[in-house]
Amino acid sequence: MVLSAGSRSKLWILMITAFIDMVGLLMVIPLLPFYAKTLGAGGLVVGTLIASFNVAQLVSAPMWGRFSDAYGRRPALLVGLAASAIAYVIFAFALSLPHALFFLYLSRVVQGAGGGTVGVIQAYVADSTGPEERAKALGWLSAATNAGVALGPLLGSLTHTMGPRGPGLFAAVLCTLNIVFAWRFLNESRDMQEAAESKADTTTRARSRDAIAHVVSHSSAPASRLIWIYAIAIGAFQGVTSMLALLLSARFGVTEKTIGFFFAYIGALSVVTRALILGRMIDRYGEPRLARMGTIILATGIALLAFIRPLADPAGVAAMLGGILPARAVALLPYLPLAIAVAFLPLGTAFTFPCVTSLLSRVISSKERGLYMGVQQTFGGVARVLFPILFGFLYDRSSGLPFLVSAGLVLFTVYLGLGMDGYARQDAKPAAA
Repeated sequence: MVLSAGSRSKLWILMITAFIDMVGLLMVIPLLPFYAKTLGAGGLVVGTLIASFNVAQLVSAPMWGRFSDAYGRRPALLVGLAASAIAYVIFAFALSLPHALFFLYLSRVVQGAGGGTVGVIQAYVADSTGPEERAKALGWLSAATNAGVALGPLLGSLTHTMGPRGPGLFAAVLCTLNIVFAWRFLNESRDMQEAAESKADTTTRARSRDAIAHVVSHSSAPASRLIWIYAIAIGAFQGVTSMLALLLSARFGVTEKTIGFFFAYIGALSVVTRALILGRMIDRYGEPRLARMGTIILATGIALLAFIRPLADPAGVAAMLGGILPARAVALLPYLPLAIAVAFLPLGTAFTFPCVTSLLSRVISSKERGLYMGVQQTFGGVARVLFPILFGFLYDRSSGLPFLVSAGLVLFTVYLGLGMDGYARQDAKPAAA
């Protein structure tokens, strides 16, 4: 199914907005572990730094969902972007201020509060596309954000040569320009007449706490299962991603100046997968089956990272090979399985998360779509809070342990997804169905 012309035009504007936003975010995130290390912090502190963003996102996501349902998606996005700009300025000056670690945490909390609009962006896509278009539209949106993942780390490493303030200030300027662009070109997607009726009808207004309680008490319901799958998988994935820079630094000597290349590699693969491959795979396998394939690929890549190490004696291995390859070339051999394992991460996430989110949009009515997508981010936020802290604790004891635990959790979501095929044939049923 090809996106309609109207859907494409709306989606392109949102994609540009999301792309610029992600460039700024990924300029600073890969640098966080290295900034923490300069302050003498270890894996647990890095995990809590990542978690602080998610705590703020966790608290704000349902609020943004309700706000966007009642007042529109556009104002919610603009406020979120403004919060990001403020956070980048705080990040830029954090290391030069007394109690630098506090200001690193503060920058993450401020940006996390604005980051609660992720569910709003997804609701914007759902508003602008038909049910059969949503997975592909979400895939294209993910491609745009992952283009930002590819470019952002490179810009972060490049601007870091100007000093520790460079990445944060450059990201703040980009975010300000993004606010101007969104203000000018991003039109409202919400049916404001429906929103007015929803605000007026207080007896039927959906509340986030009721939606959260419903997910917990009715875990076998379609929407609940999809939210649990999303939350566990995204938490496990982000948990190990928060430890990836530390692992690469400890095992392969990666620094602030080179970490950008690894994240750019992930981002480039994500763009290619989501823009060129995802749509064809959905047509061939369907959303439920492709989501299961994605979780298996993701779990495999995460597990492999636990075992990949550089060669301790490249010269000795070269001698064992009879001198066919020089020692310098032999020393590079572990980078091949590392490249394959890292490639499985964007491939697995590209097949998993757009499909799960699209399925969720099908089983939720339009009146509650922003709310429940915000609730999805809330549950994902809980996982993104807990897993980085847990994995930071585990990393300080064994660098490979958090990757093995994460792989097991991702595989568990395959079991949760059994029987999802029937959901793909449902369109906008009530959440309690």
